Parts: sequence; structure tokens; C-alpha cells
Amino acid sequence: MHYTITDLPAIMDNLQSKLRIAVTYSGDKNDPNAVIYKTHNPRSWKSYQKVAEDIQATLKEIGFRHVFTMPENKNLLESLKKNTIHLVWINSAGVQGYSPMSHTPGMLEMVGIPYVGHHPVNAAKLDNKYAFKLECQGCGIPTAPFMNWNGARGKLMPKVNKIFKLSFGSYDGPFVVKPVSGRASLLIYVVDTIDELPDVVDEVYGKTLDTVLIEKYLGGREFCIAVCGNVHFEEGRFSISRKPFAFSPIERVLEEDERIFTSMDKKPITGERAKLMNKAEDSVIIERLKELGQTVYLDLALESLIRLDIRADERGDLKVLEANPKPDLKKPSETVTNLICIGLAEQGMDYNDLIRLVLANRLHQLFTHKMHLIGHITELMT
Repeated sequence: MHYTITDLPAIMDNLQSKLRIAVTYSGDKNDPNAVIYKTHNPRSWKSYQKVAEDIQATLKEIGFRHVFTMPENKNLLESLKKNTIHLVWINSAGVQGYSPMSHTPGMLEMVGIPYVGHHPVNAAKLDNKYAFKLECQGCGIPTAPFMNWNGARGKLMPKVNKIFKLSFGSYDGPFVVKPVSGRASLLIYVVDTIDELPDVVDEVYGKTLDTVLIEKYLGGREFCIAVCGNVHFEEGRFSISRKPFAFSPIERVLEEDERIFTSMDKKPITGERAKLMNKAEDSVIIERLKELGQTVYLDLALESLIRLDIRADERGDLKVLEANPKPDLKKPSETVTNLICIGLAEQGMDYNDLIRLVLANRLHQLFTHKMHLIGHITELMT
């Protein structure tokens, strides 16, 4: 089968009545049927079931007839087989353990089911702030100076630690201390002095039992930019570009007493807390944010939607802080939205278009580069 981008609308139309899609959410380890033995969660757990249901409802609304939601747990493969699932949309962040974002894509690759999401290595790397920043550094992508520390090595002694000196030189604060894998800005602290640093690192390690990231605090403006694949959706049509599709960048609005953005679990995302940028005043920054997002996507060989957190330093230079490999895709309401959907109208899109675009990008990748993985899907089109 020879495929071109002009075939994509027809392929999606053809598959609407045949393709069986499962949208996953995170299973609960406290459910007696979820795991064999309960272990540790280094990051705080969240089910994302409501978002999975939003994605399911939207896929049905745009024409796909067979869409299911399923928890990610030890029974997932059995459920996929029972329901003859052809494609999985990964909307889960793991049940328990370390590198939980890689568990579902790893299982799916093992049994031969394609998915919307990052492959296991990229999923783990994007969710691990240290690994992500290391790769950015290696690609020449600007990021704040950093190092990691594992509490199992004992107490950090920054004034004599050679890695600390290599990372920060004579800089002695303030710092940001955060879990190497986390979500929703939880357990993130601004530490003003080098003397306070060891105790805060110990505190974060004690709560997560995982590596702790130490980073130079940047005092400038804070932004987000989401990037998808090379399929663009404009004026109701798909097109292809050499550059990934960059959504409208968003500025996170810090309150007077905020030095870092407060967890979305404590303060839901609203139009007052995150806003579109002014094209007239910030045109240069907007273009730089889009370039940074596209560079990360291409240089790290990503394959699915990401959202980057970016902050300016005291000189206004932009630094990539971290990536979210599973950005929030909840359907906006009158009072609450998510950081990607804030800018959809500016690009002539709505929530349905967002879900359509993410799926279209994955199908385009599969039909263009990975036809050998989707024989069971191409058979549906005969």
C-alpha cells in the first residue's frame, strides 16, 4: 500500500466504522485486581479517568464508533484481547513503581498493538527531568544549570561536592529542588541559600525515595508550549510540514507571592492563571518559544504530543525546564481549562480538532514509517 498525506482524510473516514480504540487511564494499585504486589509510588498518583472519558466521547463525536476506556493494570492485555483492540490511546501515567510512564507502551510493543503516545524509552526519558535535561544539554538546547542527588548516597555536601561545583560554579542560590519524576508542580521548593539545600534535598528524597533534581532558580517569566507531529490542521484540512505543529504559547501568570507556579491540584488552570501572549508585544518571544518546542521535538526524535515548561532567566534568555509527555487533555468547561486548549481558538481549532489532530499525527507516522507494525489495521481497509 502506497501512502501519501492526501490519503489521510480518506483513511480516517474508512477506519471510523472499523478501528477499535482503547483509551487508557491509570489503574489504582489499591484495587485488589490491579497488581500482584503493591509497591512504592515515587510520584503522586492520579487516575486521569475523566480525561480518558473526554477523549473517548470526542473520538465518538468525530465519527469513531468503537472506542473503549480501560484502566492500566495487570489485566490490561486481557481486556485489549477480549475487545479486539487495534489501537491504544495512552492517557495513563502508570500504576506504581519507577519509570511508570514506560510501562504501558512497553507492554503494547511486546504484544504488537500500536498506540498514540511515546515509545518506552522516550516516555521514561521525558518523565525523568534529569534524563530529559541531560539530552537537551547534549543537543545544545538551553536549560537551567542542574545536577541530581540520590539520598541513598548520604547527605549532599554542596560546598565540597565536585559535581555541584561543575554544575553551578560559584553560584550559591537561589535553587529549585524537585522530584526527578513528578507531576502538577508538587514537592517543588525554592531554596534561597546553599546552606539550606541539603535539608530540603533530604526532605524531597524522604517523601519520594527517588532521585532529586537541583536546578538554578530562574527569576523571569514562565511559559508553556505544546508541540505535536508534522501533520497540521488548518481551516478544516490536514497538511504536512517539515516542522512539527506548535500550538499557541501560553504565559503562566505568577501571583505576587508565587516564585514557582502552584500545583494545578491546588489551583485549577483558569484564564487568570494562564494567558495567551500578546502578538504585538511578544512576537519575538513567541517565535523563539515555537522554535524551541520544534527543536526539542525533532532533536529528541519524539512521536507524540508534548508540552514544554520554559522560563526566562534574569537577562530574558529562555531555558527549557522540563517536558510533560502526557499533557492534560481534559475538555474545557466554563470555569476550568487546560494549557493547550487556551490557545486553540487563536489557531482556528476547537477541542474536537485537537483530538483529531493528535490521532491523525499518529496514524500518519504509522502509515508513513511503520507500516510493518500495523498489518492488522491495513487489513481493515480492504
